[in-house]
Amino acid sequence: MVFSFISFVGVNGYFYKEVVTMIDMVEKVVGYVVSVLGIVVMAVGFGMIPFEVAFLDGVAGNYIAGAGIVLVVVGVVMSLERGNVGKKSVKGGEDEIPIYEGVGKKRKVVGYRKG
Repeated sequence: MVFSFISFVGVNGYFYKEVVTMIDMVEKVVGYVVSVLGIVVMAVGFGMIPFEVAFLDGVAGNYIAGAGIVLVVVGVVMSLERGNVGKKSVKGGEDEIPIYEGVGKKRKVVGYRKG
């Protein structure tokens, strides 16, 4: 649905940046929710919160706590990811993309172009 909206507005359309900003905000909120869910699962796994589920009776608490830790890490990564990696924002609101010279570790930024 989001992709059809972006193609309807157009890549160079006015609303494109606002749509991308909203998508980034939604991804951050989902990351926060996954992190909080991971903390709750971790607390259940360590036995801090008494919670009984029939299909988890045979699973050790350490495995449940490990799953909670994994959820916390995934949530943090989701909330910290940036969509404009490699771009430099300037005062006018336009992004600048670096121009590199050289190859590999010898690569240096020699200038910026407007994106």
